[in-house]
Amino acid sequence: MNRRGFFRGAAGAGLVLGGGLPAIGRRLCAAAAGPNLSRVEARHYVKLPDREIECRLCPRFCRLGDKERGYCGVRENVGGTYYSLVYGKVCSLNVDPIEKKPFFHFLPGATALSLATAGCNVNCKFCQNWEISQVRPEQVEAYDLSPEDAAARAAGSGCPAIAYTYTEPTVFFEYMVDTAVRARRRGIRSVVVTGGHINPEPLAELLQVVDAVKVDLKGFTEAFYRSYVRGALKPVLETIRTVAGSKVWLEIVVLVIPTLNDDPATIREMCRWIRSEAGDRVPVHFSRFQPMYLVRNLPPTPVSTLVAAKRIALEEGLRFVYVGNVPGHEAENTFCPGCGREVISRFGFTIKAMRMKKGRCESCGTPIPGIWA
Repeated sequence: MNRRGFFRGAAGAGLVLGGGLPAIGRRLCAAAAGPNLSRVEARHYVKLPDREIECRLCPRFCRLGDKERGYCGVRENVGGTYYSLVYGKVCSLNVDPIEKKPFFHFLPGATALSLATAGCNVNCKFCQNWEISQVRPEQVEAYDLSPEDAAARAAGSGCPAIAYTYTEPTVFFEYMVDTAVRARRRGIRSVVVTGGHINPEPLAELLQVVDAVKVDLKGFTEAFYRSYVRGALKPVLETIRTVAGSKVWLEIVVLVIPTLNDDPATIREMCRWIRSEAGDRVPVHFSRFQPMYLVRNLPPTPVSTLVAAKRIALEEGLRFVYVGNVPGHEAENTFCPGCGREVISRFGFTIKAMRMKKGRCESCGTPIPGIWA
């Protein structure tokens, strides 16, 4: 799908920066200096006659003429060569708890250097980071952070992981892969927070260099994906299936939106599919919706709806099911499937207590799946 006539030089949407790294602000380019874009050749595309290309990074298979950009808006055909415009051009950076991603079975209590560039390859009408995901790279301020610098900054900040998050990491694929390689050399792990709208070949390459993937399963019907995501469900299911069959840790988040994807029968069908295709050990988070972006006419998800979704998941045999965005709820905690005792106590993004030893329940010795060391 082509994106023609995109706006250049539009008003900036502003930089999203956390307070943990205040020195970064001094390195920002001034708005008057013009857009800060890269020109690094993209991967996973093919050249076609007449200076056209076909992008094979995601299921859209954008076919583009000279000077055209893909749906994501951050990859451009210039004279028959496809370029990433956001390689090393970071518009959001912070040190976050790993639980914020959320990862509940991956290095609990750790922090992750979290980064993003502009852009996305879908258009979720309920996106919480739309100011940076649903814009062109010219519309946000960005500063230079090379893969080596990102790995060094994570090490210097005491972060055992780098998280590719906030927007859709697939659209800055080359930067993510190169950063993960350099991070691994320093003993720093990489985690990906994604909508899963990626093709099998680039996904296979990615899984060679990262340690955990959290997939947002936004619904369980093609109609919902068409209307509210502007994407497709089938590729996301293939991503979940592929990650589950790899050595990379997987967690799944379902944002439950009142009246749109909260049908109990569909949730049951989804949970049954997850257990069949990803296993009963994969953590599943049912997260609370808040009115956002283009969906402001609906109320926040009732907590009772999330609890009902969790009950359905447990009935379908999933062992580790959580309720998200409800700080203090009992369903934030991890329980041993053997003796039923609480092994990890949480409040929001904070770990209150750990009752595990070498990945096992302290009380009964039952293994708890995850990456704990």
